Amino acid sequence: MDGKLSLNRAETFSFINPWIRYFLFFFSFLFWVFSLVIVAIGVYAKVQKATDTVRDTFLIDPAVILIVVGVVMFFITFCGCIGALRENIKLLKTFSLSLTLVFLTQLAIAVLGFFYSDQARDALGKFVKKAIVHYRDDIDLQNLVDYIQKEFRCCGWNNYTDWSRNVYFNCTQENPSRERCGVPYSCCTPVPGEAVINTMCGFGVQSQNFPEASKSIYPAGCADRAVVWIESHLLLVGALAMGLALPQNHFLQTPLLIETEEISLLKFRISTSTTILPVVTFSLIK
Repeated sequence: MDGKLSLNRAETFSFINPWIRYFLFFFSFLFWVFSLVIVAIGVYAKVQKATDTVRDTFLIDPAVILIVVGVVMFFITFCGCIGALRENIKLLKTFSLSLTLVFLTQLAIAVLGFFYSDQARDALGKFVKKAIVHYRDDIDLQNLVDYIQKEFRCCGWNNYTDWSRNVYFNCTQENPSRERCGVPYSCCTPVPGEAVINTMCGFGVQSQNFPEASKSIYPAGCADRAVVWIESHLLLVGALAMGLALPQNHFLQTPLLIETEEISLLKFRISTSTTILPVVTFSLIK
């Protein structure tokens, strides 16, 4: 009787703790669905928004980045989701190894960004300046620039005169545009009680000196404002970094847990076979 119970226990033994199993399955499934959404957005952007303006503004096509990130995330979460559901040790080890590589990549990017902060700032500055040049060429790019300027309360990258890079806001005498020497409305400081946004509030601002322009627009550049925002939100940035690192660190311990359970199962089977063997031998002799 004891031998049968031991055999049944060995057959129903699970490699993974049930709490870890369902926790891993739940979060892997959520990110699995999220990866499909990212791929769908990337494909849509590639088909509908793959314009020369976007390709020239961004170093790499954002649609391609979304598709690649979505596919990689789909593969990783597939291994975690199915591996946890079916208790497939190979899939779980693949999942953990993939997370290790992702974690090390994030760590390398963070370290490089810290040591090469000036180069990172220059690269971001090139992007913003290209976005200024193509401001009127793509509506989504225009909305992105307007959102950044309104949220950070800034105008241009270094200051408001950067908008002379745009053909419509260029301040040269040869420019026939009605927006000559102007800046977008997103640079303007909000007027209390204003019900309708005045999209012409930035006209002629570039021809004004700094004190005069400061009365109607945000004169500071987005570069300085971004630095100030990061310094004033270090706690939030740190919390986000920890929020990304802690779940990955938890899942990185999966192989260790699996190996521990495998060793426990092996010891259990050895002890079970040692207990059952005399009973079987006695039965055969009898």
